[in-house]
Amino acid sequence: MAVEPLVLVEKGALTSEPPQSGPLVDRFGRHLEDLRVSLTDRCNFRCLYCMPEEGLPWMPDAQLLTFDEIERLIRLFVEIGVREVRLTGGEPTLRAGLPDLIARLGAIRGLESLSLTTNGFLLKHLSRPLAEAGLTRINVSLDTLVTEKFERITRRDALHRVLEGLEEIERYPSIWPIKVNAVAMRGFTEEEIIPFAELARRKPYHIRFIEFMPLDADGTWNNDQVLSGEEIRQVIHAWRPLVRLQDDTSSTSRNYVFEDGIGRIGFINPVSEPFCSTCNRIRLTADGQLRTCLFSVEDTSLMGLLRAGASNGDLERTIRSAVWRKELKHHINEGAFFVRPNRSMSQIGG
Repeated sequence: MAVEPLVLVEKGALTSEPPQSGPLVDRFGRHLEDLRVSLTDRCNFRCLYCMPEEGLPWMPDAQLLTFDEIERLIRLFVEIGVREVRLTGGEPTLRAGLPDLIARLGAIRGLESLSLTTNGFLLKHLSRPLAEAGLTRINVSLDTLVTEKFERITRRDALHRVLEGLEEIERYPSIWPIKVNAVAMRGFTEEEIIPFAELARRKPYHIRFIEFMPLDADGTWNNDQVLSGEEIRQVIHAWRPLVRLQDDTSSTSRNYVFEDGIGRIGFINPVSEPFCSTCNRIRLTADGQLRTCLFSVEDTSLMGLLRAGASNGDLERTIRSAVWRKELKHHINEGAFFVRPNRSMSQIGG
């Protein structure tokens, strides 16, 4: 597999301290403008690549950031440069009062995009409240269009509920685009490629294949399980020609359209074609830990500061210091240099 060349220039040579004003940047000059905020570690699915079937303890409610704390932190992040916020989990629709939180966050001046990542199970009933609250974008995780395979990978018989949710969200054009994310796994996804491509041709969805990453709770991932985005692209292109789109420099996805379709196809290739050099994302876990990379091995507690009465100035200095130390890259392709993250995906936030 191809390994990303090191193209970042370490600007930290100019100063050993993070700037105390201006854009939120790391020592490699990357501007951090995209914040993923997990609302809960709980989920109503048990996907094989994300969670064990049982035995994973949930965080107690008192350990979760409150809506007031989430709003305060996001307001501060927006003030210092964040422009996009995505609410994640676990499964964020399990958090009571979600539309109210979205309405509060949507009113933050300077926030340009507010999106949600969900498994879609509750989407049929939540689509209208989410749209009315001001949600602007949505990502739905869906790895298969086959009922039996869906039940096998999620350990739930719920494919029909997810598809009904997708149909319902189409009724609210203020929420766009509708992105459908499929984790690409060798031995599982090959027969899904053309059905998903056909779905993108006839529906206004952005179907995105995401390479399988070592974030599984069981720790069984290995490189041979990765079905690369380029392999999938070649299969689709042989079936129907794809036309490449011009992507933003910070985009994680290589995006295409069909000449005769209405949706899009995208490929997110963090293993075979890492995009660390343009990464502009940071994450806030449900228990208030700031993570600067999916594969971080340490966190910075913002909840502790909040609940100890820290000022916004104290919080900003802590955030800037943590972001300044953001990892240069992950080391998935580097053998012994790779260290698995200290949390599973459900505990980090998607």
